[in-house]
This record gives sequence, structure tokens and C-alpha cells, in this order.
Amino acid sequence: MKIPFNRMTITDLEKKYVLDCLESRRLCGDNKYTKLVEEKFKELYNLPILLTTSCSSALDMSAIVSNIKAGDEIILPSFTFVSTANSFVLRGAKPVFVDIDPRTMNIDANKIEEKITKKTKAIVVVHYAGVACEMDKIEEICQKYNLLLIEDAAQAIDSYYNGKLLGTIGDYGSYSFHETKNVGMGEGGLLIVKNPEKFILAEMVREKGTNRKQFFKGFVDKYTWQVPGSSFLPSDLLSAVLFGQLERIKEIQEKRISIWNKYNKYFEKFEQGGLVTRPYIPEYATNNAHMYYLIFKDSETRDEAINFYKENGIETPFHYIPLHLSKVGEGFGYKKGDLPLTEEYSNRLIRMPMYYDLTEEEINYIFEVSDKLFDRLTKWK
Repeated sequence: MKIPFNRMTITDLEKKYVLDCLESRRLCGDNKYTKLVEEKFKELYNLPILLTTSCSSALDMSAIVSNIKAGDEIILPSFTFVSTANSFVLRGAKPVFVDIDPRTMNIDANKIEEKITKKTKAIVVVHYAGVACEMDKIEEICQKYNLLLIEDAAQAIDSYYNGKLLGTIGDYGSYSFHETKNVGMGEGGLLIVKNPEKFILAEMVREKGTNRKQFFKGFVDKYTWQVPGSSFLPSDLLSAVLFGQLERIKEIQEKRISIWNKYNKYFEKFEQGGLVTRPYIPEYATNNAHMYYLIFKDSETRDEAINFYKENGIETPFHYIPLHLSKVGEGFGYKKGDLPLTEEYSNRLIRMPMYYDLTEEEINYIFEVSDKLFDRLTKWK
């Protein structure tokens, strides 16, 4: 049996909307399905959003709109995807990396304040696996030092912190609709902007720096170049895919949570036996079942597990290589040992297959292979 790490769920509903979009011959952005997606977010979350070509471009827009510039310092975790840092480095800012809380793999809120200098402009949080960071504490720090709070909520759609939707707590928030996410459009994302005036500015930045959106709303009689911008608007064809996914989001989420719970119950005995650590969900956070990961006792055991699953046709990848250990990170003066918990835990983590179409038969096969793996690891231990 071959079980991939991810497989995007596509039904006749998505195909219907894509065909409708093709037949309309209106495939460029900001057409029928872009507007339907925007309306759907208002219906689901009472949330005005700007669809983008990716979560990366949404972060780019947040950096542009918030006027990040050369010499600014941006606080963020090293255990994240490169886009979290790229968007600000491209504006000339310096990334200031903070170690993680190994319980959640999120930025450690208790280690942020010591990194703040007169050059600090923003704190960028990443809600790893869709599980919230300690937002009250981080908000307090932002208010104390007058800093922007930017949420990289790429993995966190439909997830909450003390009843607040992730991505809506900070000044800016972004989601990803990459095909590996809970709902997807292949490549895509969105930007959330809390300040209404900044939202209008973000509309212009997304439309190549023009006030084209205001023109179509009837607010101006022509549109012209207003601010520096770029093309951040996705094709309506991709929005048609996303609209189909959003129509199904409740059933998708219920199925993913069911799969996550089966994993969690199954691996409990191995955690009790000291072989792995399961994901930790704090009381203040909800679980959107974006990811199920395991932390092994060391990197050697983790690698053994990945290889064993691979030999049995199951794809269980590791995750981020810490950014501070990358070539670019080294260029900013970082070195091994600077963030010990990030370095240790990133070497111990694997991710289990997680997608809507994962069958009962496939889940049982994963458990059968896991039984053999942990029997092997117990003897190895």
C-alpha cells in the first residue's frame, strides 16, 4: 500500500465550479468566484479578506503596507517556513529569531521581550500546526513597546485562541490555501487587515498599486497608480476551486479532526511507554487538525522511523530546517547553538499522513506498520 503525506480532496463540486469558470471565459482575478469566496468568509467568520496568490504574498503585502524598511528588526521564530522571514528581509529588515516552546513548537512568548531593541518594528507569530501561540502575552508586549503584531496563520484556518479566530488578533493575518492545507486552491492565500484605512491601502498594493478596486466600487471615476504595488491577485479559476472547498469546510474539518483523534488515541500507549511525545493542545487553543506530528526521543530514532515508514510505503516527512542555520541565517550572524530547543526538536519531529480522503483501510495499515516500528524501537532501546 502506498500512502502519501498529503492528497488534496477534489469532488464534483469543485469540478463544477471550475468548469463554470472556464465556460464564463472570465478567468482573471476579482471576478465571480473571487467575490463568492469573499462572501463566504463573511458568512463563515464575519471577516473581510483579500485573496492573494499565496500566503507568502499575503505576508509580502503586510510588510509593504506596514512600511517595513531597511534597518528595522522583526522578531519571529526560526522554526517556520522561509516565507515568514523572506517577506521582511526583502524589505531590508533583519530577522531576530526566538527559540520555541517545545510543547507547542510555537515561539516562546517568555523569550520575546529580551530580543527587543530600539530597532524592533514587529513581532511575527506562527501558529504551528494550527495551534495558537500565547497571544495575550504577546499582545501585551506589542502594546508595551508599540510594535506591530503580524500573524502567520498559514496552517490555522478555522482555529481559535480563547474564542478569537487566529489571523484576526494581530494587525495583519494571513492564511495559506496551498494544496497541503485543510482547504486549498493549489496555490493561494489571503490577507486580513484590521485597520480599515490600511485595508484600503492593501487593496491598492494588491492591484499593482492602483485604486482599481475603488473604481469598480464606484468610489472614483477612474483608477490610477497610487502607491508602489504588485500583482497579488489570484486567478478566478483557482478561486473556483477554493469556493468548492469552502462549501465543504464543515465536513472536511469534521473528517480531519476524526482522523487526528484516531492518531492521538492510537499513539497514546507509545507516549506512555516513553517512545514518542504527542502534540500538545493548550487550554486556550482549539485544534483544527491541520497536522498530526510525533516527537521522537532523538534524531537517530526519528530517522529510523522515517525510513521504516518509507520502506512500507508510508510518507512521513520531517519539517522545517531552522532558518537561523540556513545560509541566509548564517549571513545574519546566526550559528549552531543559538536556539537550542529549535535545533533539538526540529531534528526529532515527523508528520503523519493527514488528508480528508485518508481511508479507514489506510489508517489501519498505518497503525499496523506503526506497531511493527515501535516493537522494533522497543527492542532497539
